[in-house]
Amino acid sequence: MASQEDVSQMASLLLALTQPNTETIRQAEVALKPILKDPRSVPALFEIIKGRGVHADSVRHVASILLRKRVASHYSKFESPQQVEFRKELLQVLASETERPVRGGVVGIVAQLAKQESTSWEELWQFVAAAAGDANGQARELAFWLLQETTETVGLHLQAQYNNMRDTLFAKGLQDAEAPVQKAAVKALGQLMSFLASEPDVQIFLGQLPLMLQVSVARLQQDEDEETVATVLDVLYDLAYSPSIGPDQLKDMVQFSLLCLQNTNMDVTTRDSAALVIATLAEAKPKTFGKDEALVAGVLEALFALIENSPESAAGALLESNPAWREDEDEDDDDDYKDTPTETSMAQGTLDMLACELPKKYIFTPSMTRCMSRLANTQSPAARKAGIACLGVIAEGCSEPMREHLPDLMPHVLKAAGDGDAQVRECACFALGQISEHCQPEILGYSSQILPIVFQLLDDSTMSVQATSCYVLEMFCERLEPDAVRPLLDSLVRKLAGMLEVSTKRAVQEMAVAALAATAVAAEAEFTPYIAGTATLMNKLMALQEERLYSLRGRALECMGHMAIAVGKQAFRPYFTATMQCACEGLATESTDLHEFAYAVFANLAKVMGEEFAPVLPELVPHLVKVIGANEGTMEKAAEENNQFNSLDDSDDEDDENGGYVLHVRTALLEAKKGAITAIGEMAAHTGSAFVPYLEQVMEVLSEAGRTHWHPLIKCEVGEALPSMVVPSVAAYHGGEVTWEKGDANPESNPLNQHTAAITTAVLAELMELMNDEDKETVGKACEGVQSVIELVGPHALSGIATEVLKLTHDLLMRKAPCQQVDDAYEAVAGSGEVEDDDDHETMMTAVCDLVGGLSRVMGPHFNQYLNEFLPGILSYAKSSRPVSDRSMAMGCVSEVAQEIDVSDYWESQYKPAILQGLADPDDNVKRNAAFGCGVCSEKLGEKLVADYPLLLQALSPLFSIQNMNNESSAACRDNAVAALSRMIMALPSHVPLAQVLPPLLQALPLQTDMTENETVYTCLLGLLQMNQPELLANSEHLKRVFLEATAETSKVAPEIQEKLKLAAESMGWA
Repeated sequence: MASQEDVSQMASLLLALTQPNTETIRQAEVALKPILKDPRSVPALFEIIKGRGVHADSVRHVASILLRKRVASHYSKFESPQQVEFRKELLQVLASETERPVRGGVVGIVAQLAKQESTSWEELWQFVAAAAGDANGQARELAFWLLQETTETVGLHLQAQYNNMRDTLFAKGLQDAEAPVQKAAVKALGQLMSFLASEPDVQIFLGQLPLMLQVSVARLQQDEDEETVATVLDVLYDLAYSPSIGPDQLKDMVQFSLLCLQNTNMDVTTRDSAALVIATLAEAKPKTFGKDEALVAGVLEALFALIENSPESAAGALLESNPAWREDEDEDDDDDYKDTPTETSMAQGTLDMLACELPKKYIFTPSMTRCMSRLANTQSPAARKAGIACLGVIAEGCSEPMREHLPDLMPHVLKAAGDGDAQVRECACFALGQISEHCQPEILGYSSQILPIVFQLLDDSTMSVQATSCYVLEMFCERLEPDAVRPLLDSLVRKLAGMLEVSTKRAVQEMAVAALAATAVAAEAEFTPYIAGTATLMNKLMALQEERLYSLRGRALECMGHMAIAVGKQAFRPYFTATMQCACEGLATESTDLHEFAYAVFANLAKVMGEEFAPVLPELVPHLVKVIGANEGTMEKAAEENNQFNSLDDSDDEDDENGGYVLHVRTALLEAKKGAITAIGEMAAHTGSAFVPYLEQVMEVLSEAGRTHWHPLIKCEVGEALPSMVVPSVAAYHGGEVTWEKGDANPESNPLNQHTAAITTAVLAELMELMNDEDKETVGKACEGVQSVIELVGPHALSGIATEVLKLTHDLLMRKAPCQQVDDAYEAVAGSGEVEDDDDHETMMTAVCDLVGGLSRVMGPHFNQYLNEFLPGILSYAKSSRPVSDRSMAMGCVSEVAQEIDVSDYWESQYKPAILQGLADPDDNVKRNAAFGCGVCSEKLGEKLVADYPLLLQALSPLFSIQNMNNESSAACRDNAVAALSRMIMALPSHVPLAQVLPPLLQALPLQTDMTENETVYTCLLGLLQMNQPELLANSEHLKRVFLEATAETSKVAPEIQEKLKLAAESMGWA
């Protein structure tokens, strides 16, 4: 028991803590700190808590808070009898205390002791059971309050009591007649379910989930109890990734969250939490979610309605993420921008997640139907706004099917761009930008329609339409060819430059600069006449010193880098020094944005200037190494739920030096680190042997980042940069190129210098480590890196590691890699136990298949022994149930392999069925790759395919009837059919009915897009001509046209081939 003197001193100090005077509180805290480190403070505080009527309730409340903070560190210092008595008295206080804040503090003290005593404090659990059955509602509420506060102890130590707790405590508590008891039961059960979310034991309590949701809805309707709803939403978020969540629970969780999201009377942050639950369930259980057609329809209808009925800009997903736009808006509204979610932003964010995560067969059609029906609503601009905005939102996630449906979609999008309503036009620009970014290359076929419309919209009277028009230009022009942008180039540059000079809105200026940069990239060398004027504009912006204008300054710097890429070394050389100076000045500021822009410029200028960039390496490389090795996280004091008197907790005691801290990540530094890695990779790739002295320190920091960094963004960038580390060694010791022979790994013929061999080994070791990562994008970059290295230095790169590389690659094909196991685990457990075929193409698998092609190209005949294991995995992606990109990828892969090694053993069983299926595919890209495979196999296998020639020719025939030559995929498909037929003719001319096949072949020339096949096609024709084939001579007029077009000034046929054609034409008298 504490002395009266200790109690009196403590009480006076606690009273001071309750005063409204900051200095009084500070002095009391200073005095209390040493006292609270003494174990005798525990009985003193407890005596105050018990002193109802003696001490003010506010003082007793403070005492309970401080005792909760300190009891854990002092409890073990008391003798066992004292501990027993203390625990006994605590329960007595709980039973009798009427003041709610004090009772809550004592509950916290009990929870702290429960962690130490766990199952040995039987009296506590008996007390809880008795209180739960008490006739007094406050006692029953107290029981659940205790369970909530002791969640960790219950979750770790009372598993044997779970069934009993479910049936006798929670089931009754959720149905209690008194609202406070129900509320406490919801919180206690919810917190326990959150704690057990990843454990099998959570299944015991999931049966109570529907009742818990019903109680929450009832409390909201009867008492407007939003706090309970918010608590439940937090629980649902924690449960989203639980393997135990099945279709029924998912449906209940989504419907409850949707009800909250639609409730306009609820606080917007609570509604945003509901949206997050729906989005997270889509991410965690995409197939289970998607299969419930009615559930998906209900969610979509609600999301579309929110966007339609909201007066906000539905292009906000683009604009509100731009700080400059927000500042411009603040200036106009004369009000501080509040970064709070809106109905539109919540709906768009959720729809975006559904489109990205759910299998496309479940989400694309219902989404598209709703977009089209609203766009057709001539009476309602709000409906049209929602339709076109949602079309833009789903463009990223549904890019695969959207590319196939562009002919149906684009008329509606282009019409919306000319709508009489400004919000519809604004959203049309947003949609055009999204489609331009994610539906490449198919969207480029609409350049003649899109560019004039966007050009007009740059003059729109609404600033947001002007800004989004610039965004469309930026996204659309990045991949345009000079021919496409040429007709509007002069007008575009003048218009954008004019906007830049006239507009006072920083957001418009930034977007105009970005659009100028993209226009330069599209125009390539044709932008050269404009570089001087544009550079003058950019120099003004690069000189901006006001901190709020740094992003505009950075955009200008970025534009200079893009112009360098466009016009090349010679044209950009006069601007190189000034651009580098501006970038380096940015590094002297504390702006991470300017640092990031500087690193991007370093990357682009290293690529353009090559070895001329080398003189700045001594200054830049050490800086970049330091940035890559820096820690972008800091340890900060964790916030407590009850954050009163934090200075009086025990975090500064010697036995708890590191407690109570969390890692705070500065995301701006994370992006800067990513940019630094990109820059150092490009410097290594393009500055030649000058980079060799820096390889050791750079490899050290890249290895550390790749192996230990927690963020996929950094690991992915490391995977992309690592292959470049081999390039300087090749430049220094091999004259820039390693001469190697396919399949020759004989040590005696090793062409690699010792330095090159060492750096190659080190780089491949790091890349193989990344192939085992759990992030798919990182794994994809690692696969690309391995392919790049082995194709650069040849078979000896695989010495000693070929088996491991092959296994890693095979595991990825068979979905056995760590990144795939993590992805498949949740729904395999919760659902039927089968991970069914998905219809969503994984970009990573393209890199895996490309690596297979690279391995066959480098290993040559040594790869044959593994083909039997690899083919089933590759061809599983060629199934008709797979998306177009998968089918095209698989056909391309097996065709590349056939080009490199002998596949005759697999022709009948695997290759022939796959190629015939591919040639009959409804998609032109799949047919294109199948045609390539048909030609390559005919060329390589020769006589072995004689019996199959009629079948193959019949399957190729429809490809010559493709008429849509404005579509790149269609044109490329017919080009590859022509090349395949040419290979078949050259391989076995006597087995091809030339009289039948030559007319359509000649009619399909010249090739439209795939210029790599010109050599094949014209070699075939020249060979037939040299043989005086009568069937060819019978088509001499067609042949003459082909030869003359191929040798014309505008021809894209390579000069060396043209020379041969000109000689042949002269011999025929056509010149």
